[in-house]
Amino acid sequence: MSGAGLAAPALPLYAYQRRWVQDDSRFKIAMFARQCGKTFTSTLELALDCALAEAAGQRRRWVILSRGERQAREAMNEGVKLHLAALQAGFKAYDYDWSPGVKALEVELPGGSKITALPANPDTARGFSANVLLDEFAFHQDSRAIWKALFPVISKPGLKLRVISTPNGKGNKFYELMTGHDDGWSRHTTDIYQAVADGLPRDVEELRRGAGDPDLWAQEFELQWLDGASAWLDYDLIDACDHPDAGKPERYTGGPCYVGVDIASGRGRDLFVVWVLEQVGDVFWTREVIADNTIGPLQQPEVLADVFARYNVVRACMDQTGMGETPVALAQRRHGPSRVEGVLFTAANKLTLATTGKARFEDRRIRISATPEVRADLHKLQKVSGPTGTPRFVADSDGAGHADRAWACFLALNAADHAQGPIDFTPVPALPRGFDNLGASDYDGDQDEDGLGMVEPGATW
Repeated sequence: MSGAGLAAPALPLYAYQRRWVQDDSRFKIAMFARQCGKTFTSTLELALDCALAEAAGQRRRWVILSRGERQAREAMNEGVKLHLAALQAGFKAYDYDWSPGVKALEVELPGGSKITALPANPDTARGFSANVLLDEFAFHQDSRAIWKALFPVISKPGLKLRVISTPNGKGNKFYELMTGHDDGWSRHTTDIYQAVADGLPRDVEELRRGAGDPDLWAQEFELQWLDGASAWLDYDLIDACDHPDAGKPERYTGGPCYVGVDIASGRGRDLFVVWVLEQVGDVFWTREVIADNTIGPLQQPEVLADVFARYNVVRACMDQTGMGETPVALAQRRHGPSRVEGVLFTAANKLTLATTGKARFEDRRIRISATPEVRADLHKLQKVSGPTGTPRFVADSDGAGHADRAWACFLALNAADHAQGPIDFTPVPALPRGFDNLGASDYDGDQDEDGLGMVEPGATW
């Protein structure tokens, strides 16, 4: 079969689909609205490329990296295989374990050309040398880590890279790639209005009504960057408090400091975080953020002691939930209960912490070093309503943790907001108390398996 014969698609293409398939740029990226045939269009190029290579006596190798196994299977079964069948290109299909826990789907053409679809992670991104399609890249977990692992591979001469997705806020690598300029990328944007104008038979108003959610419609169909649609702190708010002098211990001027401490087990992805704020006038400057997932609860007070030695710490608030009991007790014994307060992560306390923290960002009274890790953690928090209508905070889990830095920051701001000098008091044996002085009867003990309390199903801290 000739190359000219293969170039004719089995089904007619709309103008935006032709623009994508006919664009032979080495690096190209596209935003497609839902209902526009994104999978059909992107996999068609791969099938045509392999079929044309076979007709010329060559081999082609493509890998599709999807957000999960279901999406990889969809790309293979509803895209690649259908196109190859329509092109009358013979192939063998395989289903095998790429690595432990990672299933790969693959087709092989008679001349040795292959297309493989599998879930994306940093390991799969670096485990091959091939042309790559990143499917729904804005929704990949660890998109930056995947990109870091992938690009050295794809940078080899002659290899091509395709990236497609709908938007998913501004906190991912897809946003950076799609909004870049003069960097060698060919960029395509097809919202629902452009698709319909190009011939796609869709009733826009019917789709809009069916979406039933203005944010969903704006993001999924109009391709808007809805940065903060559900985030407690949107990126614009976070970036407004970013300052190049923040996060540098050497900038400490000797002023009063307030510390927030998020306790962790010392294993896994959960981070032990110490966030140090110095008050300069009415502004709280981040002087240092310590984040480590290897320091256990018994060692964490020693790290805190070093912070107390290097800064004039007026007050520290520590996560006392679950495994936090012992670190808080040790810290209070060493530094005094007037300087160290345990905060129980109940739903009410979390709401107070988050509300106080957000207020400091809104009135620009905090300065942070908005590293990618800090930005991601601050943006992860989402306020949702539980089954009873009680507000709760949830956060997605990824390779950077569970919004641990955000809670440490909020704890530090709470310490500053409730700062007070030494007072006479009489210790009362009771359940450990949070900053709002919950009594034993106020604490409902509703905790997840990690002891962090009141977490919406699907949340991961």
